[in-house]
Amino acid sequence: MPLIPQEPQIHESAQGPRATPAASRTAPTPRPVPGPRPAAVPRPGPAVRPGPPAQRTHTPRPPAPPTAPQAAAGTQIQLIPSPVNGALDAAGEAVDLLLDSGRAPGEVLVLTTGDQHPWAAHELSFGEASYWAQHDAGDDVFYADAKSAERAARRPVVVVAVNDASGDDLGRTLAVARERAVALLIVCGDPQRVNSALGAGV
Repeated sequence: MPLIPQEPQIHESAQGPRATPAASRTAPTPRPVPGPRPAAVPRPGPAVRPGPPAQRTHTPRPPAPPTAPQAAAGTQIQLIPSPVNGALDAAGEAVDLLLDSGRAPGEVLVLTTGDQHPWAAHELSFGEASYWAQHDAGDDVFYADAKSAERAARRPVVVVAVNDASGDDLGRTLAVARERAVALLIVCGDPQRVNSALGAGV
């Protein structure tokens, strides 16, 4: 009879070795932890993909050269036939077409060979300082007379309204206007008179 209670003690000692496999179970758990770390190593490998975007940056560079010849193009001259009393209206229509075609207002300078444009006359009534301040701002169409052409800064487009009945200085005026025009000079006036003035002054 006393042997029976000793048997469970033998089983208790068997539980001791069971604790050792439990410790062995803890050993395999750290082994899978380093497993995902090497998996993270291939992830930085796709960092090579930024290489192709660098090649994409090379593709937009070729379109840059075509802009250079456009900038190198000389000033063009266009003639809009109009009588003396219709030169201002023709110039106004030319400005409207320029703005409708995408030109910014600050890219256009309008010169008159005769009477001042109504806008210029109105703005000069507030004084020359504020008048030329608007010119220097360069954010709107600017109107001036031919005598002030040399003071005006260069702009992509210059429109000249030949609204004086007679003038010996038209050739010189058109020469100055052409110097102020970066890309385009538009002259509104009598074709015969303008052509002779261009031949003499330009």
